[in-house]
Amino acid sequence: MHQKDIVTAGQPLSAAKKVLIMLHGRGGTADNILGLAEHLNVRDYALVAPQATNNTWYPYSFMAPIQQNEPWLTSAIGVVDDVVKDLVTQGFKREQIYFLGFSQGACLTLEYVTRNATQYGGVVAFTGGLIGDKIYPEHYQGDFKETPVFIGTSDPDMHVPVERVYATSNILKDKHANVSEIVYPNMGHTITQDEIDKANAHVFNK
Repeated sequence: MHQKDIVTAGQPLSAAKKVLIMLHGRGGTADNILGLAEHLNVRDYALVAPQATNNTWYPYSFMAPIQQNEPWLTSAIGVVDDVVKDLVTQGFKREQIYFLGFSQGACLTLEYVTRNATQYGGVVAFTGGLIGDKIYPEHYQGDFKETPVFIGTSDPDMHVPVERVYATSNILKDKHANVSEIVYPNMGHTITQDEIDKANAHVFNK
């Protein structure tokens, strides 16, 4: 199971008005994903990045049957939920909490916020979609109340079929998220400057 191993950066939690939870991809680290913050409009944010055990949130593809990724998936969702609850305990409202993830971390980000939809500060998913061999609408509840969400992906992408990205966006829109979704032809499994610019404009522009 995942341990609660959190790396922080940016502004101290005691001084920040906003906090960004950053989730790394498969094989990545909390330190890696925190490095992305220097390209984002988050200089006045506290930054919080959980570290996955063995650098992986769940063992198989996010498109595998959910049970194949258990108990790791439930544990990963629990880590994110613990971080959110800790922040709320420290006085942050959910609309002051932002999320960002890349690849496996983007899938985990989208899965967590859609299972717990409410008015967050914003959500950024660099190449990801909701988790499972198919979409399970019964897993998702709540209302995003116009939370800004940016999803960027490539078509094709070696890990994330664009059809799942479209289906994910539709679920989020049904729950009243303000979704900006951009599909880049042949971008590759990476994060581009244009994605960063779009995320800054749509999510980190306040």
